[in-house]
Amino acid sequence: MNIVVQPGRLLLRCFTSSDAALLLELNNDPEVTRFTYDLITDLKQAEENLEKNILPQYALYNYGRWAVHIKSTGEFIGWCGLKYRPVINEVDLGYRFKKSFWGKGYATEAAAASIRYGFEKLNLNRITGRAETENQASWKVLEKCNMEYTGMDNVDGHLVRVYEIRNPLVH
Repeated sequence: MNIVVQPGRLLLRCFTSSDAALLLELNNDPEVTRFTYDLITDLKQAEENLEKNILPQYALYNYGRWAVHIKSTGEFIGWCGLKYRPVINEVDLGYRFKKSFWGKGYATEAAAASIRYGFEKLNLNRITGRAETENQASWKVLEKCNMEYTGMDNVDGHLVRVYEIRNPLVH
């Protein structure tokens, strides 16, 4: 298991090609994917998402979306991490968790650890985050991570709030 960081109650690790069932389980809840619009409805789609979107980020940039587990039990609860978006030349913070783990501070804990990793280990200058205007829980996570609201954007035809944080270690 390739563990990246272990903040507080959590363990964040690199996904592997054998994790497709975990992604499928996470995305099977319509409330979890309500604001994401990237539905995964079968194992083949989950495998393709891993192979085409998640795993290549590790090889190209040494970071990506990481599987999140409860440290004490090993239970998979979702994902969190950084993703390079070459079209807009940004490193994006993202997260998705099983509904049964919402409201417990796990998203904020994982997101803050991802930001620290990006700044301290990768020396990134800036990290952005986006959340649908109606997804208050998601943009509250960004705010709790000290990200600053910078305005609105349109992503795939949906209005989103844009946040950013700059690395205080880089001048």
